[in-house]
Amino acid sequence: MSSGDRGQAVGVKGTYEVRTYGCQMNVHDSERLSGLLEGAGYERAPEGSDGDADVVVFNTCAVRENADNRLYGNLGRLAPMKTKRPGMQIAVGGCLAQKDRDTIVKKAPWVDVVFGTHNIGKLPVLLERARVQEEAQVEIAESLEAFPSTLPTRRESAYAAWVSISVGCNNTCTFCIVPALRGKEKDRRTGDILAEIETLVGEGVSEITLLGQNVNAYGSDIGDREAFSKLLRACGKIEGLERVRFTSPHPRDFTDDVIAAMAETPNVMPQLHMPLQSGSDPILKAMRRSYRQDRFLGIIEKVRAAMPDAAISTDIIIGFPGETEEDFEQTMHVVREARFANAFTFQYSKRPGTPAATMEGQIPKEVVQSRYERLVALQEEISWEENKKQVGRTLELMVAEGEGRKDGATHRLSGRAPDNRLVHFTKPDTEVRPGDVVTVEITYAAPHHLLAEGAVLGVRRTGAGDAWEKRNTEAAAKPVGVMLGLPKIGAPEPLPVASGSGCGCD
Repeated sequence: MSSGDRGQAVGVKGTYEVRTYGCQMNVHDSERLSGLLEGAGYERAPEGSDGDADVVVFNTCAVRENADNRLYGNLGRLAPMKTKRPGMQIAVGGCLAQKDRDTIVKKAPWVDVVFGTHNIGKLPVLLERARVQEEAQVEIAESLEAFPSTLPTRRESAYAAWVSISVGCNNTCTFCIVPALRGKEKDRRTGDILAEIETLVGEGVSEITLLGQNVNAYGSDIGDREAFSKLLRACGKIEGLERVRFTSPHPRDFTDDVIAAMAETPNVMPQLHMPLQSGSDPILKAMRRSYRQDRFLGIIEKVRAAMPDAAISTDIIIGFPGETEEDFEQTMHVVREARFANAFTFQYSKRPGTPAATMEGQIPKEVVQSRYERLVALQEEISWEENKKQVGRTLELMVAEGEGRKDGATHRLSGRAPDNRLVHFTKPDTEVRPGDVVTVEITYAAPHHLLAEGAVLGVRRTGAGDAWEKRNTEAAAKPVGVMLGLPKIGAPEPLPVASGSGCGCD
């Protein structure tokens, strides 16, 4: 059947596609956007449909320098398609929409809706208003209208879920535009967070990730400096919740009570993502980071003393204005001392509206590139050495979906260890589903993954696996419906979500 012959089911407004750029906060917001659209009567465009959707939503990021070009390039590719199909709608939301509210429709007049980070709940209303009034709707709220987790959601995973505990950020890092776009930190009530987690566990979720722009500052909005450690301990009391993670913390707010809560709460995983950004004290000061090298390494030392098997990852920015070779060597020193399991390394990206954009001492591109390559080579070496220490260990893996690109060819499955390392393992004779737990022995280490080439030592079927199976059974049995024969159009493939802890600004 050609694309022109395909239509939409009676009672369904059409199909939608959400394209996500940037950090975990954006990924979480996109799950909410999907839930809102499905609640409004849209169906998700099927996988492999080549962007064949009636509504295309761009959930944007403003952190990287080429964010604008990527957005307008993709919007440009949709323009002729929208001309052929007037009923199609395009919406732009997220951080770039919050920043460029007045220019998106001027540069791309075929866009129907522009909405910001604070009013994602308005998307269905704005789409309907644009359709009825036949003109673009631009609505940017200056403060949060509804906490994202109060909105309906379509979770990407049946067994793992994000749970937002705060939005916004009170830091003033000179390289970061996010506080200006996400606003000041606003904490969610602890009772609401725990109620959502309990609901998710009741639906079969066994792993949750607590999410915030500066997650361990939780409590500053409610005047309790130990609120985050108390929240971790409370998560430990939720029956059926097997794994708890969080991202991303800030070294300034990483206190001893949090380390103790991690070490003493069995379902809080021995994994920590701690953004370094630079190992140089002068550069950290110029970045307005409220810690120095000794403080950062002291946190790492305490974490390792409490949790010897913890895997620690980080974010690093190379080429910040004024960075000398000596400054860069200090970053290399911290990397050697900290021995990160992995590092998300960024070349400094000048963003208009940030203090760093107008600082003196902007570093030539070739110098930044050279330093970047040296740092990546060092971290690759360390990652491989740290992974080799896992060989011979027996680990429990939560079976994952879509993590192993070569699993089909190698007859393997993939899962995540408690410390979040990716492990590819031999497919057992017993059926295992995403969300189930297997026990394996690690036999080989590569820089970015581990292998368990022997027979699986044990399989534990879980409620999370049941939830995954139920979701996929229901999706397969879903009727197609009566088709109206309305024409559809194509759209370019979505770009992948950026890797890393998020905005690289925590």
